[in-house]
Amino acid sequence: MTSLADPDVFLDGPPHELLTELRATTPVSWQEMEGEPGFFAVLHHADVVNVARHPTLYSASTGGVVLEDLAESQLEMMRLMLLAMDPPRHAEVRRPLADSFKGRVIADLEPRIRGICRELMADAAERGEVEFVHDVTSGLPTRVIGQLMGLPEEDWDMIYRMAERQNSGQDAEIAGEVDNSGVIDMAMYAIEFAGRRRSEPPREDLTTLVLETEFGGAPMSDIDFGSFFVQLVTAGNDTTKTMLSSGLHALLLHPDQLAALRADPGLIPGAVEEILRWANPLHYFRRTTTADTVLHDVEIPAGSKVAMYYTSANRDEAVFADSQSFDVHRSPNPHLAFGIGEHFCLGVHLARLEGRVFFEELLATFPRIELAGEPVRLRSNLNNAYKRLPVTLGT
Repeated sequence: MTSLADPDVFLDGPPHELLTELRATTPVSWQEMEGEPGFFAVLHHADVVNVARHPTLYSASTGGVVLEDLAESQLEMMRLMLLAMDPPRHAEVRRPLADSFKGRVIADLEPRIRGICRELMADAAERGEVEFVHDVTSGLPTRVIGQLMGLPEEDWDMIYRMAERQNSGQDAEIAGEVDNSGVIDMAMYAIEFAGRRRSEPPREDLTTLVLETEFGGAPMSDIDFGSFFVQLVTAGNDTTKTMLSSGLHALLLHPDQLAALRADPGLIPGAVEEILRWANPLHYFRRTTTADTVLHDVEIPAGSKVAMYYTSANRDEAVFADSQSFDVHRSPNPHLAFGIGEHFCLGVHLARLEGRVFFEELLATFPRIELAGEPVRLRSNLNNAYKRLPVTLGT
């Protein structure tokens, strides 16, 4: 039987036909897993929102946020990350950081982000034919996070490679044979970096803010900083890279809509939202029930794995008209690519700014953009991403 836990199910793209059928027949669907307990896949938009808005009943911390049961050491590390914290700890850690990610603060980064994008476009123009994922899109979040955190520029490429390895554990071509090495290497790097920065004068960057702030009445330890850093870099790097590369591919598949954006760049913010709905970077996040409950008439015992499927919720026919179609004019667009409720993405304003400015600069620089080969997807049941997107860019 086909299971959403199987990474191979996603190799040719999300199984939208299967998800459409399940939404109609079993919107809270039991899925088997090989070698460990299965899980309940939550497929309707309203039910995903319900789960997300009850973080005490549906815990991010108890079993972590991925389908696979982790070793206790891995789970303990994950629990130090914001995405796997439950109330009240989640609010204690998030609240002191929130001001740095407010829309008006992030808006001030636009000139810096536009400068990075123009550098990337100039480099791409010299090549002509590029592998868009790594030659173009990955450079933006890597440089933005590097600047925000005050990381040494000579370390940026190394940090990107660690982040990619961490997010590609189900794809042997990228991850290699060593599981979880990316997260450990990155956490160790961050712990050493925090130790160095504590002995240096404060700077105007996010690292100083985090190291000087109290979270729940105590400063962040170097180990806590390591886990925070892993999440920030991973979230900032991988999902943004995926949004940009999947977004270009969506536009190339819909040349009329690409032409509409060229004719009216004012449509780009809405196009970014549609990219996030139609090609959301993450398929799901897991929760674990802390008590017996009922969801959509399905009894779910305490201790069960429950997965919120954004890939399904974002195409729910009850919420989105013509839900399978890509439409840059779509409004309203209540997609769930950034989550909702307690764990709504902290970096939402930064992601939207990066998306808007990147596509403004890409379309302004290259009047001709064409596929130069077959795109190749990342093997993953979690990441909805391409690992190769060959493109010709014409000036």
